[in-house]
Amino acid sequence: MRILSRLTVTAAAAAVALPLALSAGAAKAADIVDTAVSAGDFTTLVAAVKAAGLVETLKGEGPFTVFAPTDAAFAKLPEGTVEELLKPENKEQLVAILTYHVVPGKVMAADVAGKQAMVETVQGSTLEVDAMGGGVMVDEASVVQADIEADNGVIHVIDQVVMPQ
Repeated sequence: MRILSRLTVTAAAAAVALPLALSAGAAKAADIVDTAVSAGDFTTLVAAVKAAGLVETLKGEGPFTVFAPTDAAFAKLPEGTVEELLKPENKEQLVAILTYHVVPGKVMAADVAGKQAMVETVQGSTLEVDAMGGGVMVDEASVVQADIEADNGVIHVIDQVVMPQ
């Protein structure tokens, strides 16, 4: 009788777990934009992406690698800079800055570990990536959290806004 009750409990657990496992596997991961929104620390970045008209691009197929400055990183810019960049007349400059933070393809931290490279951004300039020391630097910014995967790429959180030359 004891074996039968264990078997019944195991079968019941499997009957509950299997649909949950299948639905979790079938659920679609979030894209770059939705991942940034749900993280909660990228409200300025998301507002800038919207103002620049880049939402659909970053929701696109990709893959993209995004070096995403946090709200605190944007706060380090001189006072009034963000507000000025969000104005419609400055859209071209905003697009250039934002696309400088994006690299085509999906580059994980392990791909650059122990390396230095100049990588071409979507904006067209090159970004210096240095992973020779204890962490990863992107131009003058430090990667503070790496490998946040999205269904169309990856986000690496940086502590500063990087600017194209």
